[in-house]
Amino acid sequence: MKIVEVRNLTKVYNGKVLAIDKVSFEVEEGEIFGFLGPNGAGKTTTIHILCTLISPTSGLAKVCGFDVTKNPD
Repeated sequence: MKIVEVRNLTKVYNGKVLAIDKVSFEVEEGEIFGFLGPNGAGKTTTIHILCTLISPTSGLAKVCGFDVTKNPD
């Protein structure tokens, strides 16, 4: 079972600052997953989207089957 599913996730701030560009990954139940990258790579932005703190510009993000892009509340 997929615990986290992210497909083509993109976030653009103010119509010009590209924070994440078409990020895709899956985390299966029981899997250990590391989210690594240099400063400014979009790690925090991606986590904020998964936690529904911000909305993506486009793409799909699901946590335990719940689509956080369509149902942020």
